[in-house]
Amino acid sequence: MNPAHSNDLHTDPNQFPGVDVYAVAGNPITHSKSPAIHKRFSEQSNQKMHYGRLQPALDEFATTAQSFFAAGGQGMNVTVPFKLDAQAFADELTPRAKLAGAVNTLRIENGKIFGDNTDGAGLVRDLLAQGIQTQGARILLLGAGGAARGVLGPLLEQAPKELIIANRSNAKADELVQLFAKLATVHQAVLQSLTLSDLEDISKTASHFDLIINATAAGLSDVSPISDIAASNIFIPQSFAYDMVYGKVTAFMQQALHRGSRVSDGLGMLVEQAADAFLIWRGEHLNEVIDSRAVLAELRAS
Repeated sequence: MNPAHSNDLHTDPNQFPGVDVYAVAGNPITHSKSPAIHKRFSEQSNQKMHYGRLQPALDEFATTAQSFFAAGGQGMNVTVPFKLDAQAFADELTPRAKLAGAVNTLRIENGKIFGDNTDGAGLVRDLLAQGIQTQGARILLLGAGGAARGVLGPLLEQAPKELIIANRSNAKADELVQLFAKLATVHQAVLQSLTLSDLEDISKTASHFDLIINATAAGLSDVSPISDIAASNIFIPQSFAYDMVYGKVTAFMQQALHRGSRVSDGLGMLVEQAADAFLIWRGEHLNEVIDSRAVLAELRAS
């Protein structure tokens, strides 16, 4: 690795005097689209800022984050595998970060580090921008790991009729049902769990789903989390299938397409969660100025 490339992965706020500096931290991080996204947001809103990359060693997130903020860094996005490290690093968590059980956005104010999570808000913003009705909908969420937990709160706040969490094993899905039971009650949503194999049983999926979200990592390895039998039970032409993986048509999306359903990858979620973080850092008033869908269109065209 040449020195210049190494510097690209270790943004030092000291190198940008007079400019507010932000970064995304992950390992690996070279593939991240976040710098390009935030560059466009800053251009749209005439904000003087620099947004770079940080690639801490797997056991050095706290050290890297501490150095970044001590050197004058103003905020940080956090991606795999550091979202739990970021939660531990923050002095104070927003309510949605507590519910999500992970942090993907850090900011500093008066020397205190605040942790937030914009993933779920980003997902909901993308769904609504695509015209997907969430209120009163029957939603199936595949997976019960960190990605699923991160979006459950904002999905329930949309007041769906029913939200079912389907996971390979019962335990983790049941745990999420218990954790979010109160929020589901507040929004009059039925919250239940199933196993992925239960989806093959037509008696357990008596009604089709309006929205099916894949929050598992299956798409990264070109496999689907559900069998073709399950796909035949849950997809109809009126269904909308959303995979959080972006940049390709996944096996899960193919199953939906074969049954006439509309599909989307997760690139819009990536852009919208970034927009949410940008507004946290630079001010909600800029919501009128930044155009996340234009940025998404540029990314899709590139």
